[in-house]
Amino acid sequence: MDMGECIEQRFQPILETKVFTKTGQVKKMKVPDIMEERMSFSFEVFPPKAEQPMEPLLETLEHLYQFKPDFISCTYGAGGTNAGRNVEICKALKDSGKTIPVTHYTCIGNTKAKIRAELEGYLDIGVDHILALRGDFPKGWEETRGDFDYASELVAFIRSNYPQFTIAVAGNPEKHFQADSFESDITHLREKQDAGADFIMTQLCHDVDHFAWWLEKIRRAGVYLPVDVGIMPVLVKESTIRMAVSNGSAVPRELAEIIARYGDNPDDFKKAGKEYTVKQIFRFINTGIDGIHIYTLNKWKDVADILMAAGRKPQPE
Repeated sequence: MDMGECIEQRFQPILETKVFTKTGQVKKMKVPDIMEERMSFSFEVFPPKAEQPMEPLLETLEHLYQFKPDFISCTYGAGGTNAGRNVEICKALKDSGKTIPVTHYTCIGNTKAKIRAELEGYLDIGVDHILALRGDFPKGWEETRGDFDYASELVAFIRSNYPQFTIAVAGNPEKHFQADSFESDITHLREKQDAGADFIMTQLCHDVDHFAWWLEKIRRAGVYLPVDVGIMPVLVKESTIRMAVSNGSAVPRELAEIIARYGDNPDDFKKAGKEYTVKQIFRFINTGIDGIHIYTLNKWKDVADILMAAGRKPQPE
């Protein structure tokens, strides 16, 4: 069996993973439990705007479920916009019984009282996994305008008051663009770990060699949490460039050549971009990561093409 076949086999869906207690009872799996057993696999979606129907996303989720994701995370807009629809999606994910819902949650504009009420609301619908973020400032803001200024403070609050939550935090392999240095950025990551985080979900990073350097560097800094890598599919030239620039991410030579060669032909660009994304999945797996997290952009067909080319086959009910 060659290396490609080995990777493809490792990336196949695991249909069932169970953890048993000493009494023989089945224990509810959490994302870190899964990562301890094997590499996890997951998606990210975002809620439609308030005036848009929910049905297209619900249909997309049905297609994504066929790939047996361990969890699906759901974002919401800057400053809490679309937060209500985020709850609606998280509830739909939970009610499906097919995956673990992970809600995003930020410090932006949130008081302790509001945080308590909203966290209890998530628990009431069975959502107990959360990605705790400071959040991006809305246009014109220079602070969170809430009770917490840093994600580490939010993590500590959740861990102290709602220990039933499994807490993910963001990692920035290419450094948060507002951080003064890698050292300060990694120090903040260590603080989030020490405040009670359970695993790391990374921002997009196209430069796998740099990611491997960052992974080694955070381990030397005492960050031991499992790392779930966020992969942004390369599908459209303009959005690929925009998302990289807005996140302070580099465009490696191979991706730059795709942009230069196929940038004026959307169909050829998408084809080359999908092939590039498949290679990225294989490269990240070879760095020794704990999970693959695909930013779907709510486009299941393109994501399905990428996953099947990478060897992860759908498993219809």
